[in-house]
Amino acid sequence: MNKRGRFRWGRIVWGVLALLLLSGHVAWANAIEPPSAIESVRYMHIMEGFLPPMWAAIWFVVAIPFWIMGFRRINQLVAQKPEIRLLLGVSGAFAFVLSALKIPSVTGSSSHPTGTGLGAILFGPSVMSVLGGVVLLFQALLLAHGGLTTLGANTVSMAIIGPLVAWLIWIGMKGKAPMWLGVFLAAAMANLMTYVVTSLQLALAYPDPAGGFVASFVKFGTVFAVTQIPLAISEGILTVLIFNALRSSATNELQALGMQGA
Repeated sequence: MNKRGRFRWGRIVWGVLALLLLSGHVAWANAIEPPSAIESVRYMHIMEGFLPPMWAAIWFVVAIPFWIMGFRRINQLVAQKPEIRLLLGVSGAFAFVLSALKIPSVTGSSSHPTGTGLGAILFGPSVMSVLGGVVLLFQALLLAHGGLTTLGANTVSMAIIGPLVAWLIWIGMKGKAPMWLGVFLAAAMANLMTYVVTSLQLALAYPDPAGGFVASFVKFGTVFAVTQIPLAISEGILTVLIFNALRSSATNELQALGMQGA
């Protein structure tokens, strides 16, 4: 990559980080005051210790095969196409910053963008299971967001099911609709499906005493929907903007991934 190309990449990466951090702290974090200083740190994904041990273990069992497949796919891609390593970094950074923006929603959890749609479009769902898992691990260790015991559950919702839905939408619409529309829907639906799965996980762990799993699922899903639907739309728009920036600045890398028309 020449000097001009590296400069463009630098502008993209730092521009994304600066834009998202600024918008997150000024517009969102201050729009809704968290219950307390301590809770505002803990309310991210499903927090540490919130799931019963049995359910925490079950979600780890579900996540581990996807991590294995993802690591193998990343090794294969990097070996065959080393030029895509910067795109991997951008996808991971995008997911990290977006998913670190928090809006308290339900006890033990929160609403936030996920940022996983971009990586799913570029690399597929298996790669995003690893990138998303690393993002969640770093947030648990460095920011006290989420947790280690709930890492499996958070990975399944945000880094496995969400990206899988995004990838299916992207593949299904490829060549049948404008590229921007495919990117928008993939990113927005990845966000929404993350919270459908999170609602399912919480409902399984804490069924309603009267209505059981279904009543609990409806309760969690309804509360999440208040903040998550506008967040999903916003994330879809932002992902389109970032994807268009990559199309103009990372043409060779996108073509190496088979992105025709990039």
